[in-house]
Amino acid sequence: MLIGENILLALSGLLANKMRALLTMLGIIIGIASVIAIMSVGNSISTSVTSSMEDMGVNNITLGVSQKSTEDTVTSDGRVFAGVSRGSEMSDEDYITDEMLDAMKEEFSDSTASILLSESAGSGTAEDGDLTANVSITGVNSDYLEYEELTLLAGRTLTDRDQENAKKVVLVSDRVADNLFGGDYNAAIGSEINIYVSNRYYTYAVVGVYEYDDSGFSTESEEDVTTTVYLPLEAAREQNHSSTGYSQLTIVTAAGVDSTALCDELETWFNNNYYRSNDSFEVTASSMESMVSSMTDMLSTISIAISVIAGISLLVGGIGVMNIMLVSITERTREIGTRKALGATNGSIRLQFIMESIVICLTGGFIGIILGLILAAAATNLLGYVASPSVGGIIFSVTFSILIGVFFGYYPANKAAKMNPIEALRYE
Repeated sequence: MLIGENILLALSGLLANKMRALLTMLGIIIGIASVIAIMSVGNSISTSVTSSMEDMGVNNITLGVSQKSTEDTVTSDGRVFAGVSRGSEMSDEDYITDEMLDAMKEEFSDSTASILLSESAGSGTAEDGDLTANVSITGVNSDYLEYEELTLLAGRTLTDRDQENAKKVVLVSDRVADNLFGGDYNAAIGSEINIYVSNRYYTYAVVGVYEYDDSGFSTESEEDVTTTVYLPLEAAREQNHSSTGYSQLTIVTAAGVDSTALCDELETWFNNNYYRSNDSFEVTASSMESMVSSMTDMLSTISIAISVIAGISLLVGGIGVMNIMLVSITERTREIGTRKALGATNGSIRLQFIMESIVICLTGGFIGIILGLILAAAATNLLGYVASPSVGGIIFSVTFSILIGVFFGYYPANKAAKMNPIEALRYE
């Protein structure tokens, strides 16, 4: 009998016993739907998180000064105890200086595109009478502003002269302008705003209004959202009475540069040239690329682990398929005997029942895929992510359905193929 005829025969058998077929496929449907839903939701979360981190700069390197740890202690019985932080405070000579950065630019001129410097000047409230807006003040250099690619709605950006002279001028968001100036951005330009930070008022002149980009991570209401006020870096450092160095900065790598490899090179270069004799501090570097990779791997591992647990129901469904196939063979004993008496070979009988098992599993698999995609779309929509169906999960499900059909259908099919035709014809 041809494969096509076997498939049609199996489908007609399913239609003739709809309820029994549905109950048989139920384990397959639940297992496939669970695997598809879990893998799709995991894929959506992973894609969203990775995209957000990449928007932050996947090739950026964070360079910072951190405390050295004491050497590991090895006891007489061979146990190793990790060293602890020395706990000392940073002094002026422990910071990364402008001279170090100039030397680094020259040494790694082909690998680095820009250096982003920033310093927090505190968070507080911008006030104008009864009108207020929540803000955080950040001092930035010119490279930082260029990298942020702010969309100016009115006024100008911070200039090199503002940076050099440490002017008390700021860029504010449209949210601040809406709250304090009724949305009149031109009226905001040139006006002075008072920001209350740490029990003290600071006065700045507004030179520009930028469009606030809500990344989706904020849990605050529209009225209470905190936006950044950008101040020249040196002005922020003067306000904080900071030292002449930096404890942390960001390096934007040039196109095509392996940021992970550059991290190691920068660490080695800084520590060999400037921190070799420093007993308490050293420079460490980390890349967003490695963080994205680690995050993706972790989410994928969790998704696969949960999918494997959900996939156990597939085995239960497979056992159900085997059970119903054994029942079917018993019910069709005379049919099998008749076919064998008319010349059907053991191989054709075996193929017939294996195909029936595969059709049952594939039908359940396709229903499970549709149900799984619906569940995944509903779950991702509820979580606020964009649905991203797992193609790998769908291919796995279809393949696994076929394998289950073959594996759990072979024993009943082989039993049918080995029937004695005389005994089968005499079966009542």
